[in-house]
Amino acid sequence: MTEAREPAGPHARRAPGTPCWVSLMAHGLAATEEFYGELFGWEFRPGPQQLGPYVRALLDGHEVAGMGQLPPDRRLPIAWTPYLASDDVDQTADAVRLCGGTVAVGPLDAAEAGRLAIAADPSGAVFGIWQCAAHLGTAITGVPGTPAWNELVTFETESVSKFYSTVFGYEREPVLSADFDYVTLHLDGRPVAGLHGVGHGLPRDRGPHWQTYFEVADADATMRQVADLGGRVVRQPHDSPHGLVATVADPEGAEFSVIQNPH
Repeated sequence: MTEAREPAGPHARRAPGTPCWVSLMAHGLAATEEFYGELFGWEFRPGPQQLGPYVRALLDGHEVAGMGQLPPDRRLPIAWTPYLASDDVDQTADAVRLCGGTVAVGPLDAAEAGRLAIAADPSGAVFGIWQCAAHLGTAITGVPGTPAWNELVTFETESVSKFYSTVFGYEREPVLSADFDYVTLHLDGRPVAGLHGVGHGLPRDRGPHWQTYFEVADADATMRQVADLGGRVVRQPHDSPHGLVATVADPEGAEFSVIQNPH
């Protein structure tokens, strides 16, 4: 997964389709900031408020993620959502609709930062589309407390991988295995995201969804810290082809994965 990282300097525009930002919608923004601030060492400052209260999380002064407050009347899932880069979010939103997806929010301007839409693929998994202006996205990767990978957990990869490759131009690299349904999405020969078909192993209460992985220095220590801070461990640390991986949930139930020593 190290190949998936790219220099994220102040002038680095992401190629269309590259995951460029992750955002969490939560009910209690202050408590959520406290949890992630303790866990990842993040600090927070206000961001664009077009969709309600919103903050950007910073690590050593570099923007790494966003958090917004859900309106009390919205029954949206509390979940981390990856944003995929676009040179023209309106055109990308049209392509999403043409290919059987839906657009739930936008396209709309986020102050001077850029233009966004929130969409869902044909299986219902939610993702964002980001056309940057002043705000290019995650400004640092490759250190603990930063997003390391994004993976779609879905029923099967065949049909949904066609959707993403048609909308965003990915090259698809399936794992050739009878019992492991996995497709890696590439841009210019570089892996940028994964699609994992888990069949009936899909959680009934969640359905297909994107999962964000954050890098940590010590997965076992992170598990203890998550529990101490009021979260819970969903899956204990285990070896994966990319490093030691575990899945946890924050106090509001938003699930995410952590990865130690990604490679």
